[in-house]
Amino acid sequence: MEKAIKIIKNRSDIGAGTRGSDMGIDAIEIAAINQGSEYFNEYEFEDVKTHNESIYDKYRSSVAKRIEHVVQQCNRVCHSVKNNLEDDYFPIVLSGDHSSALGTISGIKAAYPDQTLGVIWIDAHADLHSPFTTPSGNIHGMPIAAALGEDNLNFQVNAVAADIQEHWNKMKNIGIDGPKFSADDLVYFGVRDTEEAEDSQIDKLNIRNYKVDEIRYRGLETCVSEALVKLAHCDSIYLSFDVDSLDCDLISYGTGTPVSRGFDQYEIIEIINQVIRTNKVVCIELVEVNPLLDTKGNKMAETAFQVLEAITETIVLPIEV
Repeated sequence: MEKAIKIIKNRSDIGAGTRGSDMGIDAIEIAAINQGSEYFNEYEFEDVKTHNESIYDKYRSSVAKRIEHVVQQCNRVCHSVKNNLEDDYFPIVLSGDHSSALGTISGIKAAYPDQTLGVIWIDAHADLHSPFTTPSGNIHGMPIAAALGEDNLNFQVNAVAADIQEHWNKMKNIGIDGPKFSADDLVYFGVRDTEEAEDSQIDKLNIRNYKVDEIRYRGLETCVSEALVKLAHCDSIYLSFDVDSLDCDLISYGTGTPVSRGFDQYEIIEIINQVIRTNKVVCIELVEVNPLLDTKGNKMAETAFQVLEAITETIVLPIEV
């Protein structure tokens, strides 16, 4: 039976260090139009209200920029995802910056509080920083830490004001109070640009990271199958795809934090489709397309749409279980 897909458009970039990812969704839609695709006419959608005007605020914490507005944005995404899951939709969330993933994860957990959630995180970055450890203050580097409830105080380098700590605690308790999933139920694909504080967390929490070289050496299907065995006990899976997991030299620099030696789009499609075929995926998110940084026209958005179209075909196909 075909699943009812809902496209959730979250044009927010306030968690990023570089402006422009709020335009990523429109760039993807333009890519579809230019290819003659009716994709964005085929599925229902909703727009999430944004707080992008907060970039003009004069008060800016250096350790958690615009955190009070990111909290509000994540709450909005949380409610949208929760409501759509409860209405039996399959949400495909298209977001600007990756801080939104905290809202998405929180919405899934709020909709299914008694289920064990697994997370597949396809990204060049671990996103395990907190306001206490961040070198940049950009919250798109913090969603996994917030979802796990991890402050990593052993690597604290920043003094964090009381009001920022209060907002950070609110972030960690969006949707439902406490952690949304266990680090045992998190698998990274393609993470290759981390700081010492994040490396310590990956080691301490024993988070599995399938790097690009390992996947190409051992075989993509083998590595994904291994990851799915690790998550076999999970009732549901959330899959997050940050386009900076792609090889910026091969594809495009049209993302806020491009990193070399990443995946190509065909590898991304294969990874995601293999996970979808478990029939446990309840939500997929695509983030961080920034057309303002694209030196190849609209190449990153075109590639993102190629992935989006291919994985959507797999979502709507009947799956034998």
